[in-house]
Amino acid sequence: MNFIETRGNNGIKPKEVSFSHAILNPSASFGGLYVPKYLPELEENFIENHLNCSYKQLAYDILKAFEIDIDDKEIHKALDLYDNFDDKDNPCPVVKVKDDLFVHEQYHGPTRAFKDMALQPFGSILSSLAKQRNEKYLILAATSGDTGPAALNTFKNKENIKIACMYPDGGTSDVQRLQMVCEDGNNQKIIGIKGNFDDAQTALKNLLASDSFKEELEKDGIKLSAANSVNFGRIIFQIIYHFWSYIQLIKQNEITYSEKIYLSVPSGNFGNVLGAFYAKKMGLPIEKMLVASNENNILTEWINTGIYDIREKKLILTKSPAMDILKSSNIERIMFSLFGSARTKELFEELNENNIFELTEEETKLLQEEFSAINSDDKYGTKTIKSYLDNGYLMDPHTATCIKAYENLKEKDLKTVIYSTAEWTKFSPTVLNALNENEKKYSDKEALEEISSKYNANLPHSIASLFNSKINHNIVIEKDKIEEEIIKFIKE
Repeated sequence: MNFIETRGNNGIKPKEVSFSHAILNPSASFGGLYVPKYLPELEENFIENHLNCSYKQLAYDILKAFEIDIDDKEIHKALDLYDNFDDKDNPCPVVKVKDDLFVHEQYHGPTRAFKDMALQPFGSILSSLAKQRNEKYLILAATSGDTGPAALNTFKNKENIKIACMYPDGGTSDVQRLQMVCEDGNNQKIIGIKGNFDDAQTALKNLLASDSFKEELEKDGIKLSAANSVNFGRIIFQIIYHFWSYIQLIKQNEITYSEKIYLSVPSGNFGNVLGAFYAKKMGLPIEKMLVASNENNILTEWINTGIYDIREKKLILTKSPAMDILKSSNIERIMFSLFGSARTKELFEELNENNIFELTEEETKLLQEEFSAINSDDKYGTKTIKSYLDNGYLMDPHTATCIKAYENLKEKDLKTVIYSTAEWTKFSPTVLNALNENEKKYSDKEALEEISSKYNANLPHSIASLFNSKINHNIVIEKDKIEEEIIKFIKE
């Protein structure tokens, strides 16, 4: 299968590229993104035929349906990394919380966040491609807290790879920051920036599109790629686990074949929801995607009004920081699918020039046929964490936003799967504030210890050991110094 560009072709880049080209060179014409030329049609009995298969087999069969140009040996090597999750047979379990509500726990990998689900196999494949081609790559990652640790973990000490990760100083939890700055790989650079996630992501996109930056890298024989979900290598693995959710509900005798369900996803950069959108287009019986946002409610406004307006918006730092985003990259792939490349290019040019675009009434209707959206605030989140633990389920603040979507957006009496994208350990001070119903300022260490002892919650060694780890990366710079710092890194 070939890949094409969301904003059309500029006459310089190839009109169609392979999967391997798209993941090694994620920047498309006019600053756009790569998408599949078409989505594969799965066999009629695909779900039924995978009821008793492993997650790795399900993943393999979906990847093969995309006809990706990756050797089977490398695909299996990448998928074998799921053996390092808590349960190799069920790396992302689906847990019943209420009669019609289920939590898909996506945080059982090495860095305790859902980014491991895609970045573990993606990093393996990209690294293998670089080695096979005897090419050297600089991988860029911008993070609001979870992409960074997952990307650094998967690319650590890989041959032919260097990775530079940018995070907003003060914009992550202590655990997330420690997961990055304590890394000791010989090919890693972690950079704190004085700014927010949007600043980090904008810097990443600008560097991916910068000819002068690429020319500087080429002097050292280095090519450029990215670990963020602008790279379709991330997205393809985010399609798979939505099929797993559905299969688990059938196996638990909660739904029957072809019965539709709701999916509720906490959303920032929109990659997780995009995976669900693609899964639905490939035949998964999804009634609708319920999009949950926090006080940075740009996605809620866009879906409910058709207007994407960041002119007067200032990023609000919330207790669910992975969703503290105003410029959401993957809405571009949604708009391409719904409206085509010419319209997508037009809308994003408007956004880049004026910080606003507006869909037509008909376009907004098409968007709303696929998605409903709502946003919540920190107060709602803490109350939700407390009430659900009182009934036996411990969740993080991002998962809590999904509950509001579940409670308010369902139009039919159907089962709902919400996506828990991070373990409580990544945001323990917020969770402890919720459980103790106070606003006391806890350190991550004391919050982790109190929750694990008082509520008998599992505290993974990988998290507990962070506080005794050596900090190896302590640089914090102005955002206009990012390129200079990265060039210095590649010449070390």
